Amino acid sequence: MDGKNIEILERGVGYQGFYRLEKLRLRHRLFAGGMSGPLVRESIDKADVAAVLLYDPRTDELVLIEQFRIGARDDPRGPWLLEIVAGLIEPGESAEEVARRETREEAGCAVFDLVHVNTFYGSPAMSSQRVHLYLGRVDSTGVGGIHGLADEGEDIRVVRLPAEQALALLGQGRIDSAWPLIALLWFASQREAVRARWLAT
Repeated sequence: MDGKNIEILERGVGYQGFYRLEKLRLRHRLFAGGMSGPLVRESIDKADVAAVLLYDPRTDELVLIEQFRIGARDDPRGPWLLEIVAGLIEPGESAEEVARRETREEAGCAVFDLVHVNTFYGSPAMSSQRVHLYLGRVDSTGVGGIHGLADEGEDIRVVRLPAEQALALLGQGRIDSAWPLIALLWFASQREAVRARWLAT
C-alpha cells in the first residue's frame, strides 16, 4: 500500500510550540479490502534530522555527547543521556551539511568523511520525522569540553571513549536512546571494515 490509500477527512493544529502537533481525522485502506472507519490520530511534525556517530579510526575511539533529555526526566539514572551528534535539517540544507555543522557545534571538531548508514522513522506511530544516520570520521585528538549553542539552551558534554568501552556500555544497557543504539549496533558489525578502509586513505 502507498499514500494513495489514505483519505484525510479533516486536519488541524492541536499545538504549536517546540514541536507541532497535528490532529487528523482519516480513513485508510484495509489489508482485507475496503476502507477503515474514520480514525482520529495525532502526529508530531518536526523536520527530518541528521545524526552522526563520530569515529577516529587512528585511535579507535568514538566521540559521543551527553545532554539533558526531558523524556528521561524520571529515569532512576537521571535525564542526562549518552547520545550521538544530531540536528534538524533546515530548508535548503542537505543531511550531510547538517551532520558536518552539528559536529562542529556539538562536539567541537570537523568531519572528514561520512558514511551513510540508513534513513529511518524514529517513531512512526506518532511522528513524521525521519533520521538520516551517518558514521563520521574525525580526529579525536584534544576533543572534549562543553559545547552547544547558548541561544538554543544547549549544554552538551563531549565524551571520548575507546570503541570497545562504548560497545560495552551498549551491551550493559547504559546507552538506551534509539539513535545511538542503532548507530552502535551498525558500527559493531562494520567497525573493522570501515577502520581498514579509512586507515588506508
